Amino acid sequence: MPVVAVVNPKGGVGKTTLATNLAGYFASTGRRTMLGDFDRQQSSAQWLKLRPPGLPPIETWAMNGSIARPPRGVTHVVLDTPAQLDGKRLANVVRVADRILVPLQPSMFDVLATGAFLESLREGFGNDADFRATVAVVGVRVDPRTHAAEQLGRFVASLDLPVAGALRDTQNYLHLAAHGLTLFDVPAQKVDKDLATWAPLLAWLEGQSGR
Repeated sequence: MPVVAVVNPKGGVGKTTLATNLAGYFASTGRRTMLGDFDRQQSSAQWLKLRPPGLPPIETWAMNGSIARPPRGVTHVVLDTPAQLDGKRLANVVRVADRILVPLQPSMFDVLATGAFLESLREGFGNDADFRATVAVVGVRVDPRTHAAEQLGRFVASLDLPVAGALRDTQNYLHLAAHGLTLFDVPAQKVDKDLATWAPLLAWLEGQSGR
């Protein structure tokens, strides 16, 4: 069962947007998908309540007393994690996740915070090879015409990590999320520019998944 965790120590960097759309992608391809929400704000869980019937279903935790686990039969899991994820909680994510995506905005404050976090994350792996095989950076809200995007590019180039993709700055995510939708729930021609930015990310995930 592939488990993809979306992590970053800062809030407001696009973790939930990335996680919900990734779950939407897996569901749209016919795979039984669970979206797990570790964040106290429960943004992903609230988004699931908005999801219209008739769309490819996305499930959430099955509760057994105080234990949360994927529903029986789920084949793909996406985990939306909280800010300030460190210590034991971060170690648990490293233990269960097959792939870890780190969304990163083109902001110097985000770059500095994420750089320190990636070093902490690296320490959770047995060796650098496993770290590089599991973790990838995803640029979010990226406008390639800006100086901030240039700074992001320089920072990413300094990392010994794959860059799975760079998602463009668009209002489509906000509009779709308000209705419990993802890019993969609407006609492709309406969001073709956005889907194009997802292609490298999905290729990295699918290429790493063993499918």
